[in-house]
Amino acid sequence: MPAGVCPGLALTALAPMQNVTDLAFMDVIAHYGAPDYFFTEYFRVHPESRLEKHILRSITDNPSGRPVFAQLIGEDPQRLARTARELCAYPIAGIDLNMGCPAPLVYKKNAGGGLLRNPGKIDAILGALRDAVPGLFTVKMRIGFDSTEHFAEVLGLLDKHRIDLLSLHGRTVKEMYRSQVHYDAIARAVQAVRCPVLANGDITSAAAATRVLAETKAAGVMLGRHAIRNPWIFRQCRERFLGQTSAVVTLADVRDYIARLYAATRRADASELGHVQKMKRYLNFVGLSVDANGAFLHEVRRVDSEASLFAVCDRHLLREPERPFPTEPFPGLVARDNCETRAERCDALG
Repeated sequence: MPAGVCPGLALTALAPMQNVTDLAFMDVIAHYGAPDYFFTEYFRVHPESRLEKHILRSITDNPSGRPVFAQLIGEDPQRLARTARELCAYPIAGIDLNMGCPAPLVYKKNAGGGLLRNPGKIDAILGALRDAVPGLFTVKMRIGFDSTEHFAEVLGLLDKHRIDLLSLHGRTVKEMYRSQVHYDAIARAVQAVRCPVLANGDITSAAAATRVLAETKAAGVMLGRHAIRNPWIFRQCRERFLGQTSAVVTLADVRDYIARLYAATRRADASELGHVQKMKRYLNFVGLSVDANGAFLHEVRRVDSEASLFAVCDRHLLREPERPFPTEPFPGLVARDNCETRAERCDALG
């Protein structure tokens, strides 16, 4: 794997999330403690596709110093190979293939998680990409489409084509983000494949990461939605893996995070209302740890201006600014599916 990680220490990665893990978000995450690896939003591969410039910027302009893998989504082996060769001209850590996106508009086109229904197609795609990629070639996938019927066969194909890293979300495509995560399936994959495995799915905190690593024997963890909620999570994981005590994160720190995220993700061509709507998608997750009764979530989902957004933040986060921000989400609070079920916002919300 790329240089820049601590030998012998469990790995951490930020999961690729469409319309979330852009350059601005990566930069904010890195400010609070970068993961070992970043993965881009997926490059869509189809007959007319070209490399999206805004995704390329998360590779070429990334100031974090961490390796960035370029993720692809598609179903045509030769077009995927063509796009991979184009990306190899940029300073990428490697090429990652998306075989996990659970959005119906994606899997109905036999891309993303839809590939898991067809091991023959997977074989062809992995072969074409392995031939096209001279460096690291990685895969992010789920344990199956609607069952684990093909799971063992697909794991065998990963070995056949010498995959360098597997990021495995422990649910089927049809389970979306609703079921319990099948960490036992991740443990089976760790035993079955020769490459390192990153465990993915409902890893809510550094303590949870430690439990999942103990249960699965994975080489590391990939975190998605809980890194939106708690951008300190990668630093906390690294400290816990080293046996260190993490500094307490306060509600005032969370207010600082929201302000930084607002400024970093604002585009010059975006309206105020449009940007506030974008911020709601992040705060949909942050709010899971603000208060147990969900009052912050209720109020922030109804704001329609920058002033009203920060008024809600100040009311809930600066009333007791030194109160610790919980590392776990409060039980019973649920983030809406607005980031989880739409094809254009999918993948790996962790």
